[in-house]
Amino acid sequence: MISRIDLRGRRLSRRDLLETLPRPELDVESATAAVEPILADVRSRGAAALRDLAERFDGVRPAHLRVPADAIAQSVAVLDPAVRAALEETIRRVRAVHASQRPVGHTVQVAPGAQVRQRWIPVRRVGLYVPGGLAVYPSSVIMNVVAAQEAGVGSLAVTSPPQRDNGGLPDAVVLATCALLGVDEVYAVGGAQAVAMLAYGADGSEEVDGSVLCEPVDVITGPGNVYVAAAKRLVRGAVGIDAEAGPTEIAVLADATADPDHVAADLVSQAEHDPLAASVLVTTSVELAGAVESKLVDRVQATRHAERVAQALSGPQSAIVLVDDLDAGLDVVNAYGAEHLEIQTADAAAVAERVTSAGAIFVGPYSPVSLGDYMAGSNHVLPTGGCAHFSSGLGVHAFVRAVQVVEYDADALREVAGKIVALADAEGLPAHGEAVSARF
Repeated sequence: MISRIDLRGRRLSRRDLLETLPRPELDVESATAAVEPILADVRSRGAAALRDLAERFDGVRPAHLRVPADAIAQSVAVLDPAVRAALEETIRRVRAVHASQRPVGHTVQVAPGAQVRQRWIPVRRVGLYVPGGLAVYPSSVIMNVVAAQEAGVGSLAVTSPPQRDNGGLPDAVVLATCALLGVDEVYAVGGAQAVAMLAYGADGSEEVDGSVLCEPVDVITGPGNVYVAAAKRLVRGAVGIDAEAGPTEIAVLADATADPDHVAADLVSQAEHDPLAASVLVTTSVELAGAVESKLVDRVQATRHAERVAQALSGPQSAIVLVDDLDAGLDVVNAYGAEHLEIQTADAAAVAERVTSAGAIFVGPYSPVSLGDYMAGSNHVLPTGGCAHFSSGLGVHAFVRAVQVVEYDADALREVAGKIVALADAEGLPAHGEAVSARF
């Protein structure tokens, strides 16, 4: 069901590891050809294009592109009490973690009368994308919205695909989660067309007073399929984006002390997302590898999405990687840069401190990735496809900008005026120096 890669007796260079380790096959570049006309259509025709595209891709023509306020409120009224309690606890925990992420400004007194301050300013408006294809993600509403709210963003728009079984509105639990978070601007728009609407804005006088359906945003965040990723790539520059999210992935670094049933359950949990999802076990134990393979057979047969899970586990993006020791295992997981990395080894906390590339690290047998998906308090919008080598998961930082404020008085400027003139002349930009000397 799942392939093996045996690296025992070999110590590969980082380059060789990157070429050897499994990855999902995701061609964002090719998807851009399909997405470009969608972006142009939405930019040109606004609400009319959004309705046509919903009918084409989602199989439903929404009566309301902007979800009516009473539909959002009603979704809370009919929400299962157990689900509501779980959502409210998730919100509480995620808010507590993200409140601690707010950056603090500071002032440096460079010299008497000379100071440079750094201010952190939230972006004006954000667009938050919530997927709704093979599964629906109220948890992603929380991860996106809470981070933006804790950053101090004043205007938030959430968009999620229309669902045929909910009258052309987004999933009812997604709407209820928006209500619990106090978000009242929600759109029944999915896919690349949602990214276009957020980036460029869209007209639609039949939707709201005036002629505008949706105002453009400054930043777009949230995961999606390859077409959403391609659309985000194309609008980047017009707006900021968090990342081009690819298929989800889990890597588990384990030794002989790990419970094979726990490991198998965690690999299946991520494979459940998508046939392209990646599940990778890196282990020093041949015995554990064999036991996990056996447990996978049982768990795949018993799980609800067995066909999808089996396809993901048997795909080229999933594997069991055998290594000589934990040092070699750390080389592998650091080269892989997993979205989610579990450490199930003896002294897991110490091993986790040696990890340099991962979207999020889950330490020990009682910190499964599913905990992070819902209730840990951390954010589950994380870098995929090796992007953890250079980028972070979603957080308050995605919605704020650092602005430097420079304030010198006359004496402080006079003190450095000659040096500024000397540097300006050395660079062949004498007017720069003259702009200083003109003051004296």
